[in-house]
Amino acid sequence: MCSNTVVMESFVRFVSMAPLLLLLSLPFALAGHDYGQALSKSIIFFEAQRSGYLPSTQRVSWRADSGLHDGKASGVDLVGGYYDAGDNVKFGLPMAFTITMMSWSIVEYGKQMASSGELGHAMDAVKWGTDYLIKAHPEPNVFYGEVGDGNSDHNCWQRPEDMSTDRRAYRIDPSSPGSDLAGESAAAMAAASLVFRHSNPGYASELLTHATQLFDFADKYRGKYDSSISVAQKYYRSVSGYNDELLWAAAWLYQATDNQYYLNYLGKNGDSMGGTGWGMTQFGWDVKYAGVQTLVAKFLMQGKAGRYASVFESYQQKAEYFLCSCLGKGNRNLQKTPGGLIFLQRWNNMQFVTSASFLSTVYSDYLASAGKYIKCASGNVSPTELLSFAKSQVDYLLGDNPRATSYMVGYGNNFPRQVHHRASSIVSIKVDSSFVSCRGGYATWFSRKASDPNVLVGAVVGGPDAYDNFADERDNYEQTEPATYNNAPLFGILARLSGGHSGYNQLLPVIPPAPKPVTQPKPSPQPKVTPAPASSSSPIAIEHKLTTSWNAKGNTYYRYSTTVTNKSAKTLKSLNLSISKLYGPLWGLTKSGDSYVFPSWLNSLPAGKSLEFVYIHSASPAEVSVSSYTLA
Repeated sequence: MCSNTVVMESFVRFVSMAPLLLLLSLPFALAGHDYGQALSKSIIFFEAQRSGYLPSTQRVSWRADSGLHDGKASGVDLVGGYYDAGDNVKFGLPMAFTITMMSWSIVEYGKQMASSGELGHAMDAVKWGTDYLIKAHPEPNVFYGEVGDGNSDHNCWQRPEDMSTDRRAYRIDPSSPGSDLAGESAAAMAAASLVFRHSNPGYASELLTHATQLFDFADKYRGKYDSSISVAQKYYRSVSGYNDELLWAAAWLYQATDNQYYLNYLGKNGDSMGGTGWGMTQFGWDVKYAGVQTLVAKFLMQGKAGRYASVFESYQQKAEYFLCSCLGKGNRNLQKTPGGLIFLQRWNNMQFVTSASFLSTVYSDYLASAGKYIKCASGNVSPTELLSFAKSQVDYLLGDNPRATSYMVGYGNNFPRQVHHRASSIVSIKVDSSFVSCRGGYATWFSRKASDPNVLVGAVVGGPDAYDNFADERDNYEQTEPATYNNAPLFGILARLSGGHSGYNQLLPVIPPAPKPVTQPKPSPQPKVTPAPASSSSPIAIEHKLTTSWNAKGNTYYRYSTTVTNKSAKTLKSLNLSISKLYGPLWGLTKSGDSYVFPSWLNSLPAGKSLEFVYIHSASPAEVSVSSYTLA
């Protein structure tokens, strides 16, 4: 559970960025800690936080079904979702932010997750959350933002399976609005739609429908959610208001849809809603500005800003203000502990460590893809330096600190053993089914000066104080309580540190923001359909489309989208494509010898379904043909 110590920083003006031309390469992989193991553990933590009916694939075996009547009194099914931290309440705002950050991690580094075998688990973690968000949105202008009451819940120390506390459901609607909650939930669903776009297009479409409805609801009926759901004020009060969530949702909806309406929203409202004005030194479940600014900077580097280029440059300046502050090279820098950890507050400081590290990681890759670096007040910052900062924070978290303590439970040998967490601190109901009462749990289990009976593998706790001190005690909730939003940004960072960069272009494609006009451009190549060589009745159809073109340094570049469709009545189990006359990078397929096969996230192609890959080069469409395939 997070306290309400978030304080908005003052308005900060930042100088405009000059064009930067240096392309810096990033290390292919980083060594030291076992980031792959840490990634696996950070994901499995979410299975310990599950509410509802647990699936047969559940790996955290000491948990059981819980919260099976959630929503019933309100006539709605709210079974499922996540408990936010060490308690048994389902708080909508931090849950949605958690889902957004898990999804962003997969969008950026799903390829690396797939290489380590964790992509499926990460997607399962997202879907457990989005399935609940869908239930919580039964009507376009109604959203349920909390189940349970923090006050009654905190008076009890019970495992979720024994809950005897009030499970009332709280909602927002036009008469009791909550633009921040609805906006964050829209962002979560839009970001998650990108995760499932290829593997489950029907589900992705459903998520986008909810996302667009929630955004419209948030924008039309404005208000702070904690004014409508007042029981949340003590725990997740929206200090920053709702403007940041409206921009955040618009940014994710633009990324998910390419709909110009959302780009226009960012361009027209950047000044009035603070996107171009707030220079932040924190990013988390309440304050989203740094995240918005990072996404908009990405759009700018992709060349998508159009007539809003100057506005988007202001967003970018604030994104880089945040990063300069993290690195200690800005006009207003973050405090660091003697051991080098950024420090913002006593209560659950680690949430800000993981979120800042994530933004540093993705921005380093955006810069490298664009061939740029940052100009901070105290000097230039390269993509490599940004990634090194993120790595230093993660390494501290995993044990490279003055105490030699891992703040991820179950990683390393010296980690917290008395976590402030009801389920892990009480014997599993599968071991002892005796009912644990509300106050009896405090007397028997909370006050017990011994290690937790259930190891909460992967949980990232609140962490040390400003002087690197840490007390592993269950009642020390400021330092020993974990939270879902501590872990969510780690998905992406650990995948990146584990899998390296591997040459992937994070901008897909990089379009120069201000190409020089060409007086006599070459005619664009004509799109064409390239059939499979077998016959006109081939079960596999291949179609090329020219989606965009641009000029840079006297050359014209073309971006092609190629769709491969299974026209048969059977499932396409394997596919080998031959691609010749390809002179640029390709995304969406895996290279296997001289052929291209399914991407790592796709094992088969059902009847009637399609996959898409894209490539960029300065020539006519490449020649694509089917070498072999298997139908079953």
